[in-house]
Amino acid sequence: MKRFLYLGVALLTLGSLRAQQPNRPNVIFIFSDDHAYQAISAYGSKLAQTPNIDRIANEGALLLNNVVTNSICGPSRATLLTGKYSHLNGYKLNERKFNINQPVFPEELQKNGYQTAWIGKMHLGSLPHGFDYLDVLPGQGHYYSPDFVNGKKDTVRHEGKYVSNVITELSLDWLNKRDASKPFFLVVGHKATHREWLPDIQDLGAYDDVNFPLPASFYDAYEGREAAEKQDMTIDQTMRLKEDLKVHLNYDAKNRFNGYNRFSPEQKKAFYDYYENKISKEFDEKKLTGKALVEWKYQRYLKDYLATAKSLDRNIGRLLDYLDQKGLAKNTVVIYASDQGFYMGEHGWFDKRFIYEESLKTPFVIRYPGVIQAGKKVPQLVSNIDWAPTLLELTGTKVPQDIQGKSFLPLLKNEKPAWRTAAYYHYYEFPEPHHVYPHFGVRTERYTLVHFYGDINTWELYDLQKDPQQLKNLYGQKGTEKITADLKAQLKELMVTYKDDEALGLLQQTNP
Repeated sequence: MKRFLYLGVALLTLGSLRAQQPNRPNVIFIFSDDHAYQAISAYGSKLAQTPNIDRIANEGALLLNNVVTNSICGPSRATLLTGKYSHLNGYKLNERKFNINQPVFPEELQKNGYQTAWIGKMHLGSLPHGFDYLDVLPGQGHYYSPDFVNGKKDTVRHEGKYVSNVITELSLDWLNKRDASKPFFLVVGHKATHREWLPDIQDLGAYDDVNFPLPASFYDAYEGREAAEKQDMTIDQTMRLKEDLKVHLNYDAKNRFNGYNRFSPEQKKAFYDYYENKISKEFDEKKLTGKALVEWKYQRYLKDYLATAKSLDRNIGRLLDYLDQKGLAKNTVVIYASDQGFYMGEHGWFDKRFIYEESLKTPFVIRYPGVIQAGKKVPQLVSNIDWAPTLLELTGTKVPQDIQGKSFLPLLKNEKPAWRTAAYYHYYEFPEPHHVYPHFGVRTERYTLVHFYGDINTWELYDLQKDPQQLKNLYGQKGTEKITADLKAQLKELMVTYKDDEALGLLQQTNP
């Protein structure tokens, strides 16, 4: 009798503890590739409308100054998983293998009872721990008839399907089959809007009636900026008419651009009719040269890029609708972010890499009904090292001490914590593929100071308040001595704080 009494008391106590435990939210982290904040209407873009990304922002918060630590795809994902800079997580360059023998924050979520999954693009060259379920694109993946690799390393090809749609379908399938008694953390990793910008069939030509204005810095001459002058990422010289813009494209080529030979007959016909019979014909008839040619390339680039983003946004809407239909919206944190920023013709460029604003800043919107005020704007400097600790705090999960970032949940909750006034940046990949010199720097609320090293040894200083396009390098000019010294001191302090010993050594070797 006593044994049953003790058992009853134990059960009541356990039930009471569970009742007292906070209702841990689910989390869906939608993570795109190369999606510029300038191409999102919630950020004030006039280029295109993104109603579903906007919905997350309007029902939650939008980060105005969310910066990355290393503006390139794989390293950004490694920073998300570890909450650490590239020099500590070991993933400095693309196309390497992420070290799976290091801690990642989803492992902490698992300890806290969460089911975890990553579906779609991961691009880390390995399959990290911390996930109960994986179904990811190998490497960059393909837009059409994409292959997916699961946690057992089995490869499945989704014949005749478009990648953004497949990623959403696989995500919804996992959500439907999950253990509904546990909270979940799901990363939905999109390939869009990565080069070579292949839209879904239904979005071909979606922006053909639009003539996009040239960015004010489109014909930047790079005066006083050696690294910017010597890059290889211009729409004029680097962007390829055939593989990027699909002018007289060889759909059956057996090379590394083989994503074009994965079409079904119906898809191939649609692409051929649009790009060969319309776009290539237009190109031939115009016989463009000089500025007329580069501006035509710019228009084609934006039309394909934004048409690809249109499918991405539509699929985000499918996920949001699912949460509504299943009654999950109220207790699910939804985040949309990109791995870094991207150039939409600013400085005459596409791609990313530089510390300059368009590639340094990346979109981040987050919704959590009842916790995050709808329509909130966060102006403070938030870094992608902060994403992991924020997700851990949101879910009531312990934040490991070795994570370098800091939770910005207090900023989302209208609190006023002491917060960073400067962010540290370090980029490494050189010379391929775009000949952007390695560099480190500091971004404050008003200034950017950067040092390019390797085959060059140059400094640049920008006043973002007076020169938001970063066209005038102030370094070494009379009257900037104090701000330069102050920024160098901040830069050194950040290197010490984040344990970037390699950069600290380089800093000490530089000429004043």
